[in-house]
Amino acid sequence: MNQPKMITCPGCNRPLRSKKSIAKGIGPVCERKLEKLENEPDEDQLKMELKEKK
Repeated sequence: MNQPKMITCPGCNRPLRSKKSIAKGIGPVCERKLEKLENEPDEDQLKMELKEKK
């Protein structure tokens, strides 16, 4: 018999079990980690602060 294809999280390679995770394509833990990373600057990113002209 054919078994349904197991969908895995691209972040940790664990199987996605809930309908919500399957719909999003990512597990809840990896989703939270990704959200944190989106809000932090890259280590290699150059930060420039411009002073206002008076």
